[in-house]
Amino acid sequence: MQDAFSRNKGSIGPDRLQQDSYQQGPGLPLSKYIARMASNWINRLKGGRSAPPSPGTSAEDLDWIDHVKLLGRSPIRADTALIDQAIRGRSILITGAGGSIGTGLCRTIVRHRPRRIVLVERSEWALYSITKLLEEMKRHEPNTAQIEVVSCLADCGDRPRMTSIMRERDVEIVYHAAAFKHVPIVECNEIEGIRNNSFATWRTALAAIDADVSLFVLVSTDKAVHPVGMMGATKRLAERVIQSLALEVASNTQGTRFSIVRFGNVLGSSGSVVPLFEQQIARGGPVTITHEEVSRFFMTIPEATDLVVQAGAIAQEGVLRGNSGEIYVLDMGKRISIKQLAVHMITQAGCRVGKGRRRSGEIEIEITGLRPGEKLHEELALGDGLRPTTHPNILTCASERIAWERLEASLHRLEASTDRHDVREARRLLEEMTPDYRPLSESTGSTTQPRDLLC
Repeated sequence: MQDAFSRNKGSIGPDRLQQDSYQQGPGLPLSKYIARMASNWINRLKGGRSAPPSPGTSAEDLDWIDHVKLLGRSPIRADTALIDQAIRGRSILITGAGGSIGTGLCRTIVRHRPRRIVLVERSEWALYSITKLLEEMKRHEPNTAQIEVVSCLADCGDRPRMTSIMRERDVEIVYHAAAFKHVPIVECNEIEGIRNNSFATWRTALAAIDADVSLFVLVSTDKAVHPVGMMGATKRLAERVIQSLALEVASNTQGTRFSIVRFGNVLGSSGSVVPLFEQQIARGGPVTITHEEVSRFFMTIPEATDLVVQAGAIAQEGVLRGNSGEIYVLDMGKRISIKQLAVHMITQAGCRVGKGRRRSGEIEIEITGLRPGEKLHEELALGDGLRPTTHPNILTCASERIAWERLEASLHRLEASTDRHDVREARRLLEEMTPDYRPLSESTGSTTQPRDLLC
């Protein structure tokens, strides 16, 4: 019997792609389709990739597309000695451990042999998946069998629970990767975006202080620079929370130290543009982009997660000099045109870019328009605010800090508005607390002028 999955399965080869793949061919049975997709998914988590397709290969095997080639540059090599310095023999906690970045962090960390890795997730399935992956890694990666893997089903917004986990497992370093990241979804789910991206960071950071954690690393995003939407604004507020807490505890020489690592889009992460394009090409198109000129910074998952850990090591060195709360920015090279990315992926799949005539072997590119909360071009920092570090691919940027007492009072007011589910007031307070937030005008698509902030 033909099912919804098999109806998708056109035949693809180097020179052609069947266009009406929903209607053509019996496709694979559902069981074989699921087995193939599961195998490819597991292979990707382990750092591998599927083989290139041959004539007659099913469309879903498009995940052979080489993500590194899409960058148009050589991969960034990790400083393994620096990662070892940060990880070896320590007890490490990762929030959002089952997400794309969380999974990448876990893989990097396990390979550098911590004493213990503590996985925090509020998704049961994601926690199960990452736990099984790490147990599998321990069976195959040399010198990792003795690593203790602790799986915790928990909400980062629950401070007592997070404090308990950190104390019981003697956590030394926290990598806070848990976040809602999809711009259009957060834009229309404002309260949950604030709670998960801002308040959960606040509560987890306080838990780290309560539990005497040595270092707390916030994984942030380029969308926090002059944000125009809720996702970027909530992440920018999270950055300000971390910087203010760093200022607050700076006088305590034994207290928790903080750092922030900011980077752009990650190729192949869940819900990102590359998997979307793969699916659209597999269906025979069209490939949808929001604007002719839209561009983004990109890295692969291994590049990003390796550099996050290396930035954490640099932050540890900074702690010895009394620094805390610095923003580290990953050098992601040049922005990549999303349209050119689409063209490259279409040609890598053995097809041609269509010109409106819907010929066999052609994939159309369709412009859909920028979505609410999206920019045409992202920024990693403003102007000349970037300074070098000891690592060639990691920079720091200056940023204004606010006294914790003042920010904490504002956080409580914002929390009261979210408890009442007062979206209008929550948005107003968020704008007050993140002066560089420039919400897009619904009528014109323009932004308000930012106040004078460096980063």
